[in-house]
Amino acid sequence: MVKFGIEFVPKEAYWKTVYYAVQSEKRGFDNLWITDHYNNRNVYVTLAATAIYTKKIIFGPGVTNPYLVNPVMTAQSLASLDEMAPGRVVLGMGAGDKTTLASTGIEAKKQLSAVVDAITIFKAMLDGKSVTYEGKVFQVKGTKFNFKPRGQIPVYIGAQGPKMLATAGKIGDGVLINASHPKDIDYAVGQIKMGVNEAGKNLADIDVTAYTSFSVHKKPEKATKAASPVVAFIVAGSPNVILERHGIDLDKANEIRGALKKGDFGGAFGSVSPDMIEAFSIAGTPDVCIQKITRLLKAGITQFVVGSPIGPNARKSIDLISEQVIPHFKE
Repeated sequence: MVKFGIEFVPKEAYWKTVYYAVQSEKRGFDNLWITDHYNNRNVYVTLAATAIYTKKIIFGPGVTNPYLVNPVMTAQSLASLDEMAPGRVVLGMGAGDKTTLASTGIEAKKQLSAVVDAITIFKAMLDGKSVTYEGKVFQVKGTKFNFKPRGQIPVYIGAQGPKMLATAGKIGDGVLINASHPKDIDYAVGQIKMGVNEAGKNLADIDVTAYTSFSVHKKPEKATKAASPVVAFIVAGSPNVILERHGIDLDKANEIRGALKKGDFGGAFGSVSPDMIEAFSIAGTPDVCIQKITRLLKAGITQFVVGSPIGPNARKSIDLISEQVIPHFKE
């Protein structure tokens, strides 16, 4: 049976995000993912508050990166959360957004190696022993906690490119595929299988997760309008090979990139076309969303994440999903 996750961006006061988390748990969501960007509220403060006010939902950063937060500190944070909410904590780790990192003066070099190093250190630190590791990006020498972690925490790797997807299949417990369309999911699952086979594992050992841009409303035009800002940023950040896979006009994509760079958000959002919405989001009425989720499940998805924006109104959209979407797949 498919699991349903939900993603929140902690851009509002912490209590609002925690309110949505409690609502999501009560409404039948299995997993909760909180994004980690320096320009929003701190992910671990938000997760700690969530741990206090929830009882069963699985939660974690979705995703953090090893450049802004050293892997040792990530291990410390997750081990501490695991004491607060035993057995409910997971790690989402990815390479981070190059543009966002660049604004902090950090150059995201050797992304694949950085993620592999970070996960290796993370797992070693959770064994509670002294860790010495010489990686291509990160090194530790005799690093050890003064407390005993409860044990290993599942690691999900945020991935989009072929090498990262294969690596996620090889060393991850789950994969967070940043995609909403069957074409991209089919491609991703193929790459994940390569890594799984190389590691001598089975695909069933991996929680294959579609981390989607999602927007639902009873009126389809309202759902689409809410999704447009998120889709604009996805288009701007997508390599041309991805845009071409979906038949997206590269000139229109460059117009959106230029508008966002100038801060012309109205122009960028207004330039989002129906084919962009179709390619990079799941947006529409509950029935339309059910059809699109079903297509992704056929591609091999085991967890479906309702990502930003969720809908025109988060609280109402969570209720709508729980009442008309999730029951279709849980019955």
